[in-house]
Amino acid sequence: MRPVDPLPGGPPRDGIDAVPPAPRLFVLGLQHVLVMYANAIAVPLIVGGALHLPKDQIALLINADLFACGIATLIQTVGIGPFGIRLPVIMGVTAVAIQPLLAIAAMPGVGLTGIYGAVIVGGLYGLLVTPFIGRVMRFFPPVVTGTILLMIGIALTRVAVGWAGGGAGSADFGAPGTVAVAAGVLAATLLIARFGPGFVGRVAVLLGIGLGYAVTLALGWTSFEGLGAEPWLRAVLPLQFGLPTFHLVPCLILCLVMTIVFIEATGMFLALGVMTGRKIGTEDIRRGLRADALGTLIGGLLNTFPYLSYSQNVGLVGLTGVHSRWVCAAAGGIMLVLGLVPKVAYLAASIPQPVLGGAALVMFGMVAATGIRILAQVDYARPGSRDALIIAASLGIGLIPIVQPLFFRAVPDAFGPIVKDPILLTAIAAILLNALLGQSGAQPEAERSGSGIGASEPEIAASSRSSRSCPQNGSSR
Repeated sequence: MRPVDPLPGGPPRDGIDAVPPAPRLFVLGLQHVLVMYANAIAVPLIVGGALHLPKDQIALLINADLFACGIATLIQTVGIGPFGIRLPVIMGVTAVAIQPLLAIAAMPGVGLTGIYGAVIVGGLYGLLVTPFIGRVMRFFPPVVTGTILLMIGIALTRVAVGWAGGGAGSADFGAPGTVAVAAGVLAATLLIARFGPGFVGRVAVLLGIGLGYAVTLALGWTSFEGLGAEPWLRAVLPLQFGLPTFHLVPCLILCLVMTIVFIEATGMFLALGVMTGRKIGTEDIRRGLRADALGTLIGGLLNTFPYLSYSQNVGLVGLTGVHSRWVCAAAGGIMLVLGLVPKVAYLAASIPQPVLGGAALVMFGMVAATGIRILAQVDYARPGSRDALIIAASLGIGLIPIVQPLFFRAVPDAFGPIVKDPILLTAIAAILLNALLGQSGAQPEAERSGSGIGASEPEIAASSRSSRSCPQNGSSR
């Protein structure tokens, strides 16, 4: 889709602080919610199932999760003092936490209250370490951030393919009808994005999901059994499962999870800076990470789990060209409502996975494309440069758990969250290799002047001119 042309000497007409008219604001916000919804409810479903919680308590976990998602998103987008990066960001429960939370759930005597105690400690840990984040930002030049973002896109594509096939592990995974629905949603999304006029093109993902949902309803794939038993309103109260308990090992595990979250979130913030044309500095990163940590702390108090800025929604920002943070704030408000109205949340939860997978394939690919865009800033020809080697080795290491999940089976379970996460492996490899190999030779001016975070103003302007020269939906704005 064609990006919005910037005004001469000013921000884009649809810039970060622009407020679309109310109807568009709602529709664009709803699109963000539908994109993140499946992942948002996955963690409470999985953890609740592992703890053998009854159905009503799992439903309570889902509502609490959505409510906390809304609060965390509003803090991140609108901002409260030193909290919130004030960019178009959607917050949700991070999938990075699933395996660690399952490990904690299996520990004798810990239970759900022990999980919440560990989540609270993880949030406090994040708040404590955020002031020191500036000291490590020099380890994130474009060669590192671009590589990390590229791997995030690749790893997310694995999730999208799982959805498109009907859910990884399902008995009929990859059935022809399932694949056909996902392909239809993908085709509809691309065609609407390419040929849809104006606002229609910007909600291509929402329209693609809506068309796919209609088809699956007609095919009888969607069941509303149990909808009548859900109440219209349900208050989300803190500590509904009891006072949190604190155990050393679970708390240490959640501190590690927050470290992983911070690495991923930093890459996402830098990617958003490139997408929106706003240079991201150290203090911006701190405000964003504080919001991640505060969202996690709120999650522990409201009966839910660690939070992260969602990368799939970063892909949606890139696909639609809608940079307004108020659109994501509207999505936060919608999630608050979903958290309080179980019937509405139930309807959204009934969207079949192939429908979401078809739309996710292109959105997650946009995240990888952003990583490639950042890597285009790298000067591979400068004397002594080892940047190509850094990228190649980092991606190769990060791909190991994707292409061969059993490769690290002999590694102790305590290190599972590290070696089984392709994003974290890539980040660690890229940071270490850049520290060891990336200092030789002359550095680009941007790095010598300390402005290696994100894209420089000339680079952003050049990229904007280049993108404007390639219309994508045939409409002018």
